[in-house]
Amino acid sequence: MSRPNPLAAGLMSRCPNCGEGPLFEGFLKVAARCEACGFDLAKADSGDGPAVFVILIAGFAVSFAALFVEVAFRPPIWLHLIVWLPLTLILSLALVRPLKGVMLAAQFANKASEAGRHDV
Repeated sequence: MSRPNPLAAGLMSRCPNCGEGPLFEGFLKVAARCEACGFDLAKADSGDGPAVFVILIAGFAVSFAALFVEVAFRPPIWLHLIVWLPLTLILSLALVRPLKGVMLAAQFANKASEAGRHDV
């Protein structure tokens, strides 16, 4: 059995060890163990990494789009608020789970001590 690409598995919120079991129990809570292979996921900790990347990616995308719309069309401020605030929330929620999965998988792939992978 070949091992899956841990980063691709993390991006899909799957166990970085086997690529089968779910990485999360809830929206962002990391599962204690993989249901498929039994790998201990409890030690993995992504820290603030996913939040930083969400801020950078979503912040750049929304800020650039808002500035472009302001310069090109000059809409009223209330329209900016109606468009960009929900878009920021949606984009942030859409990015945080896959980015957390990638950060956890990167720990696994790089054999970080927090990820608990000492067998390879």
